[in-house]
Amino acid sequence: MSPAPRVGLLTKEYPPEIYGGAGVHVAELARALDGLVDLEVHAFGAPREDPLVAGTYREWDALAGDAPELAALRTVSADLAMTAGVAGVEVVHSHTWYANLAGHLAKLVYGIPHVATTHSLEPLRPWKREQLGGGYALSSFCERTALEGADAVIAVSHGMRDDVVACYPDVDPDRVVVIHNGVDPQRWRRVTGTGTLLAQGIDPDRPYAVFVGRITRQKGVTHLLDVAERLPAGSQMVLCAGAPDTPQIAEEFRTRVAALADAPVDVVWIEQMLPRDELLEVLSGAAVFVCPSIYEPFGIVNLEAMACGLPVVASAVGGIPEIVVRDETGWLVDFAPGDDAIGSPTDPSAFADALAAPVARCLADPELATRMGAAGRRRVEEHFSWTAIAGQTAELYRSLAPGS
Repeated sequence: MSPAPRVGLLTKEYPPEIYGGAGVHVAELARALDGLVDLEVHAFGAPREDPLVAGTYREWDALAGDAPELAALRTVSADLAMTAGVAGVEVVHSHTWYANLAGHLAKLVYGIPHVATTHSLEPLRPWKREQLGGGYALSSFCERTALEGADAVIAVSHGMRDDVVACYPDVDPDRVVVIHNGVDPQRWRRVTGTGTLLAQGIDPDRPYAVFVGRITRQKGVTHLLDVAERLPAGSQMVLCAGAPDTPQIAEEFRTRVAALADAPVDVVWIEQMLPRDELLEVLSGAAVFVCPSIYEPFGIVNLEAMACGLPVVASAVGGIPEIVVRDETGWLVDFAPGDDAIGSPTDPSAFADALAAPVARCLADPELATRMGAAGRRRVEEHFSWTAIAGQTAELYRSLAPGS
């Protein structure tokens, strides 16, 4: 085997500053890669007391302000500093458009081979215009330029690979490889205890469905509330939903939740991102997990729910059908996008009906939910180990490192 290359992992999110699935991926991948390669992490934000972190990069204060395009400009400012910080590594591996430009510039300036992992694609997230304004053109530029110039592009699912090839025809398909996302089944598992449930206002003696994710169009949060309206009386819908993309969608979500106060189902909204040990309690006490995403290149949160023994009801988009086995570990609901600017389903009411029906089945039939949840746990253990994923990633680095 060739020597372990020195690898720079480039990311916006890294513990303790994590708000989405891409950040979880990077954190878990770094843990699994440690020892397989000579790894150093380069991340946005404040310094970390973590032996893997070699550099942290703050956005320029001169770009402070509330104008939406400034957020994208601040990202580029951190990328410039990150580029200088990776001088001397043998391979750079960037995650999301936030760090893709740094990876691309490292290749231009220092000749370092660049690997880019695609967790989502800007052309398929048109609702980000609402979030970034003119900055959406800049985020799209960063992603397109980096992927077209990368030595290898990792797609986290076969669905994502198809999207990369379709959205970016100038990317050589032979450079796009599929390495799935993963989950650590020792860290994500069913636990006992109801202290967190009681503290958050969840009744442990009544069945509940649960959602975990950001308040964003991508996660289908408005359709989730349509599902809640259709659930049987006496049940609960628990929303672990925070980090809204914009003040507008935050207010829209808050208004919709308030309107459900008189609905037959009790809606419990946990607005902050819970620590993992508390989230494990919430997941473990649930009957079913709901993922109504309208765009989901992989959907690591579904793996986390399955690892906790939950059946999953999810829209059949992106990489989700590679995780959830229809009628075995959960239910997949077909999604047909309409022609509006935010990718709503062609028939939102029918989509909500189709999601709500299997959720209601699980709430009413604990034996069914338990059986499908156990099948999901087995699938996680057999197919989505971080050990295997890190091994595949390390081999890709070796194939690109100087002297390979």
